[in-house]
Formats: sequence, structure tokens, C-alpha cells
Amino acid sequence: MAGRRVVVFPSSVELGPVLAHLVTSRAEKAIVSHGRFTLGLSGGSLVSMLSKELLAMPDLDCSKWVVGFCDERLVSFDDPESTYGLYKSQLFSKVNIPDSGILTIDPSLSVNECAEDYTCKLKKAFPDDDFPVFDLLLLGMGPDGHTCSLFPEHPLLEETKKIVAPISDSPKPPPQRVTMTFPVVNSARSVAFVSTGGSKAAVLKEVLEGREGPALPAARVVPTNGELFWLVDEPAAASLTIQVERLVSGAKL
Repeated sequence: MAGRRVVVFPSSVELGPVLAHLVTSRAEKAIVSHGRFTLGLSGGSLVSMLSKELLAMPDLDCSKWVVGFCDERLVSFDDPESTYGLYKSQLFSKVNIPDSGILTIDPSLSVNECAEDYTCKLKKAFPDDDFPVFDLLLLGMGPDGHTCSLFPEHPLLEETKKIVAPISDSPKPPPQRVTMTFPVVNSARSVAFVSTGGSKAAVLKEVLEGREGPALPAARVVPTNGELFWLVDEPAAASLTIQVERLVSGAKL
């Protein structure tokens, strides 16, 4: 696949700083190019890794960042399941990103209204694009191969028109969520998956090396005009037979 780089690190300890540098380098490039940096975030273990490593970067300037969420759970912001809530406490409250630069859901709405409201916020933030073109999306992958809140064999995998879709029957709790769709994900200038731990080894092999039957959701992330990174640690990469790059801390992408 053109443009895909699979990069393996000894452990997540070495991966983290390289991820943070990828974010800041793409931010600098975007700000020079078009005056701002648009970043889509995912939850899970990515929150603590990214927050820790970005805060360790010298002279971090987020004043021209616009941040959205690749998916979000329909819970209040003080709920421990809220991805925005976690980033607010661990990262946003400690950097100079303007409040107007953080695009959040409205958790007081029904799941359908919430998706429509978030669609409007993204359209306002990206007025010139049919589908929002983010400079960088950071994605995770579940042990079932899902990414964002796009789950295997779910009808949302075939969505082609909506920017943000509601989901009321998530197989992973909480059941109500909103998620970016594949047209948005695949419009991004850069996409980086972060996948660590031995529990991901089998599904990572399926996603990166192909499988019989329908492609898993994470395998359907193929940016149309962008770059695609898979940043993984040795335990997650244990079953791979494809050619990979191996980097250590201090390396740059």
C-alpha cells in the first residue's frame, strides 16, 4: 500500500516521544501552510501517552490548534468515559489551546441530535471542504479491529454521506456514541494508528497482512491523498511477517 509506514518500537516508552514529535512536526508544517493545525483525537490509552509526551516537549505552542474527536461517548464531561473530559484534565488545561479551538459534542442532546450538532460544528470549522480535511488524525484499534466507533460488520462501515454518525448499539460500552465516518478519516492529510501490547498481535496481523472475508474496520483506513502510519511496539508486532521499520526513542518520522 502506497504511503503506509509500519514502525515498530521496543516498547511504548520509546514510541511516545516519537508520537509527540510527529504531532508537533505536522503542526508546524500545517501552520506554515495554512495558518492552523487541525488534529483529531481518540481515547483509550492514547490520552495518557499523548498528554505526557506533549507536555514534555519544550516550548509547546498550541495557540493555533483546532482539536476535534474521532469519536466520543455520549456521557457527561465529568464521566470517566468522556474522552474530552480526560484530555481536558490531562492536557488541555495545561497548554495554551484556546477554548474556541476545541470542538466538543453536546452531551445533553439525544444521540441523533448530538451527531447532527457535531456535524454542524465540523462544517463550521471546515467551511471549504465537503468532508473535513484534518491535518492529522490519531487513531487506536480495539482487539476486534474496530477504530473510532466503527465496529466490524456494522452498517456504519458503509456510510458515505454523513460526516458524523450516531451509534446506539455499540458492542463496547457505553452503547451511545458519535463517530467520524470513513469519508472523513480517509480525507485526512496524515493518519497515525497507535497500537501497543501483545493483546493486539493477532488482530494487527489481520489488519496489516489481510484476512479472508470482509476487511476489518481498521484495515479500511486508507487515506486518499494522505500518509498513514502504524506506530506499534514489539509485543503488538510479534506476529507480523511483512517488512517493518524499527525505530528507537529520539528517532523522527
